[in-house]
This record gives sequence, C-alpha cells and structure tokens, in this order.
Amino acid sequence: MKKPRKPGGGRKKLKPEYDAGKNLKEQMDAAVSLYKNNSLQAIADALSLNPIKVRKLLITAGAYESDIAETVQHTFYKYRETQSYKDAVLSTASELKLSKASVTSYLPYEKGVYFPSITSTEKISVGAERQRRYRAVKKLRAAPTEEHLWETVLIYQKVRFKTYSGLPFSYEIRKGRSGEYTKELWIDRRENSKSLAWSSVLLALGNVKEVGAVVDRPKALGDIRGVTYIYGVFYRFGLIDVPDEVKEKMNKCGCVAKS
Repeated sequence: MKKPRKPGGGRKKLKPEYDAGKNLKEQMDAAVSLYKNNSLQAIADALSLNPIKVRKLLITAGAYESDIAETVQHTFYKYRETQSYKDAVLSTASELKLSKASVTSYLPYEKGVYFPSITSTEKISVGAERQRRYRAVKKLRAAPTEEHLWETVLIYQKVRFKTYSGLPFSYEIRKGRSGEYTKELWIDRRENSKSLAWSSVLLALGNVKEVGAVVDRPKALGDIRGVTYIYGVFYRFGLIDVPDEVKEKMNKCGCVAKS
C-alpha cells in the first residue's frame, strides 16, 4: 500500500544550493566588468562562454548597444504587446528577415536578471552603472535634446559634482504622490538642500551654443537661478568645457573625473 505523500514532499533537488538567477547575475556582472577594454571573444575566452552568450549577458545588464540590437528589441517589444513571447520572436524574425536564434540572441534573458535603464542603481553592479552613464552621456553629446538630458540627469543622481569654485554637491529627483518623478532637482550642498527647477536646466541647455565648447563662467549660460550647479553638471556631462584654471578646481582630488 502506497504511503500518503507528505505535504511539501516531492523529489529533492539534486543541487539544493544551485540558484540559476544568482549564477546568471554573477556571469552578467563578470561580463560587464570586462566589457570596457575587451572584445566579446576575449570576454568569452576569459569566462569560458561563447561570444553570443556574452553579448546576451551584456544586453541583459543594459551595457551593450548596437543598431541591430536596438532594432530587434524595438520590433520585438512592439509585437510583445499583443503576442506571446514565442510568437513575438517569430514575428520579429519574419519582419527583419532574421533567424529565430538571431532574434533571441539580441534580447535580454527573460528569466533571471534584467536591468533596464530606469532600474535603481542599488540593484545593478558598479560596472553596469558605469556603462549606463557612459552610454547616456555619449547619446546626450551626440544629440543634446531634453529627452536625452533628462535620461542622463536621472542616471547621475547622488553622483558628486563640483561648482565653478570647486565646492562639492550632488542632487536627487524625488517622486510625487503618483510615483512619477517630479521635474525638480534637489541640490544637496552640505547641510542645506535647495531645489532647482527643470525649466531652469532647459533654459541653460538652450544657451549652449556648441557642445564641448569652453564656457568661461556660469553666468555665460544665462542669468538663471542655480546656474552655478547647472554649470558643474553640464561640465560633467561634457555639454561644455571650462577654462583650465577652473578645471583644476573642479577636478581636484579626482572628484569630477568625467565618465
């Protein structure tokens, strides 16, 4: 006679300590840490993986970008709104004339750890965070639009900046009751905090005549409230350059090494 099955019983895991999600994250963090100075093949060799898996790990971490990856993901998520994962892959493959394997190789892992660009920095590795900032700044410099500036400002919250005179500060953007970010930067300057309106930041952006050109002093960006902070932020983002004597104060102690 069969013994009744105990509640919660069943086949024991062969490897109870095995955690697929944890292992995937460890592989992803390792790939990201090597990505800056190595090719996909070099990373694959170092981690004993194939280059396609390395690329997929980097895509999952939000650290890899290319025109084809962006096209595949954009097309896939368009179909994913109304189709299952499998059908969306097939539709994407059909539209872009790619194989199913090619499409999935440019998509992040569905299970495990996917960190889109809006994920809190506390949940991603230092390497992934650095890559995220680098990509955002690169995009902003190429096309200094409000959308790209906002994306970069969000990513650089709580990062240390310096003013024209070399005083350190950081900022954060708070959320309203709806859970959405408010268009206001709260400047943390030692024990004091003051707000900086987004409209002021945009006004200064409009006064940047040429990306990367030297701006002698904050007031050259306009007679704007809080412009001394905007000046420091724009320098860090590479939207402006500053005179050598000012650069020395802003870069002292390596606090504002540009990403």
